[in-house]
Amino acid sequence: MCLLSSIEYAIIFFGDNMEYKFYGFNTKAIKPINKEYEKIIDQRHLYDILKTIWSKETCAPRMQDRWSKDNYTLGQCSITSFLVQDIFGGYVYGILLDDGNYHCYNVIRDIIFDLTSEQFDHELIYDKKYLQSRCNHFKKEEKYNRYLYLKNELNKKLKLL
Repeated sequence: MCLLSSIEYAIIFFGDNMEYKFYGFNTKAIKPINKEYEKIIDQRHLYDILKTIWSKETCAPRMQDRWSKDNYTLGQCSITSFLVQDIFGGYVYGILLDDGNYHCYNVIRDIIFDLTSEQFDHELIYDKKYLQSRCNHFKKEEKYNRYLYLKNELNKKLKLL
């Protein structure tokens, strides 16, 4: 089987003017460590797929009234970050926000990226790392159910590739 690079994938499926804006989009391509997700080329390819899945239903309940197709990453950070961890390994860290909640992102080896950073209208500072626990996040049944839904929808999309 011949795998495409992320750039070849973007050109073929989205044209050669594909523009990513998430934090760390320009970092080294990371390959899945989980064979279940070997069809995913890298983190940019995953972003392309998730962009078609993120919805009001996958958004954190406290933000659902503000979710829109124009701000599709709103309220998706923790469930997305833990799914990224399933696929690529690494760690989930959080940035403490002014409202007391954490915004989650991924660190894999020495690579930092945040697939949901576009929800903010300002730059985040990724230097204060607070390790996030899957157990703590998924104590909230609604969050765990949103994560399972996102994972299931991703698996459906991957079967079509």
